[in-house]
Amino acid sequence: MLGIATLWVPFTIIAALGQVARNAMQRQLTGPLGTWGATNIRFLFGFPFSIVFFAVVIAATGDHVPWPTAAFWPWLMLGALCQIVGTGMMLLAMNDRSFVVTTAYLKTEAIQTAIFGFVFLGDHLTVLKVVAILIATAGVVLAALRPGAEKGFTDLKPTLLGLGAAAAFALSAVGFRGAVIVVPGVSFVTAASYTLVFGLFVQTLVLTIYLLARAPSVLVKILGLWKPSVLAGFMGAFASQFWFLAFALTAAANVRTLALVEVLFAQGVAYYSFKQPLSARELSGIALIVVGVALLVAV
Repeated sequence: MLGIATLWVPFTIIAALGQVARNAMQRQLTGPLGTWGATNIRFLFGFPFSIVFFAVVIAATGDHVPWPTAAFWPWLMLGALCQIVGTGMMLLAMNDRSFVVTTAYLKTEAIQTAIFGFVFLGDHLTVLKVVAILIATAGVVLAALRPGAEKGFTDLKPTLLGLGAAAAFALSAVGFRGAVIVVPGVSFVTAASYTLVFGLFVQTLVLTIYLLARAPSVLVKILGLWKPSVLAGFMGAFASQFWFLAFALTAAANVRTLALVEVLFAQGVAYYSFKQPLSARELSGIALIVVGVALLVAV
């Protein structure tokens, strides 16, 4: 039976599965809503569900609802805003001809999370955990690369976009973990749910104001597509709930490294649903991911 300290493992796997499902739903809405409209769905329609989750948690735990402390807000804003910035840089990468190379750089997120977590939160990682992170990251990069993509590594733009987006996502993970662990006097479940509510509120507010100013017609379209958006919002809030539960229990770097199993899920979907064969390079990358993740969990 799993102890509380090790619950971050199933929490992360559930979150990764939920994220794969949410991404698939968002991808279907990108056409009619555009990238930022589809992105806002995870916040705008996820926010009400986060309130429901929080209410259920409060009823189940009997915890009081704490007032946000001065220490809470900087961490929360770091997590919420860096996630939006990282998403923006990633979207820019999607329009770049060196997208595959940029994606490879994006996968350095776990390594950067370990560095930022140590610097800002003092999260300690053993030597074996660092080795596990490096192995798993190498596996993802290997699986992401395509023949001929190595030429793109000499270009400055994909390098800056990829490393910048990875840094933003790493800082976001560290920020959200920092916010969760400073919520006073409540269980880790309540702290995670509480942080999710405020995080989604800030992100919904920022992106909705942006769309009102730049593309108000997109908001009208979002409301018109409320049925599929509700499901995507629920899945986004569901995945985030489990990400935050995992952040409450272990270093953000552990969570983001184990989250690389998302690549395995995506490859599985591509293989079984679309009959896309796996190359020797992809199989080698998957093997490294499995070894790295297994080592991370074992130690």
